[in-house]
Amino acid sequence: MEFNMRPIGVIHTPFTDKRETPIQPARSQAAGQVEVLEAYADGLADLEGFSHIILLYVFNRAEEYALRVKLFLDDQPRGLFATRYPSRPNPIGLSIVRLVSRRENTLHILGADMLDGTPLLDIKPYVPDFDAHPEAATGWYDHRRADNQDGRTPKDLQPHTPL
Repeated sequence: MEFNMRPIGVIHTPFTDKRETPIQPARSQAAGQVEVLEAYADGLADLEGFSHIILLYVFNRAEEYALRVKLFLDDQPRGLFATRYPSRPNPIGLSIVRLVSRRENTLHILGADMLDGTPLLDIKPYVPDFDAHPEAATGWYDHRRADNQDGRTPKDLQPHTPL
């Protein structure tokens, strides 16, 4: 079974090189703009009341994927699906960002962690009652987080490299 998807817009950020992008949106204060195509602009109605939104997008510049990857956050190879590594069989990205404002078909956001020109697939409101799970276990990352409170060391600044 195959699915065809069309972008509903484009995400603009200050990042043009993947080595520049923040690790995750929760660790980013970078501003960005989500430009929704005019054909979909009416779907933005009522979004202004949400402080955060979920952006689904295409990792359109991702490299060939591998099922085991070595992350900069960990010293051991991990299964691709136990990571947020961008090179995937279906290169779909997900970021929860702060919605600052809306001006017509453009959303101004904080927490950008994607490359400039990234194709946007969908927008969903972030609703803590549905989306937050404070009791959730985070597998191998639990141990990494315990070792290093901010989850990052100087050696972690190296770019992502698949095995």
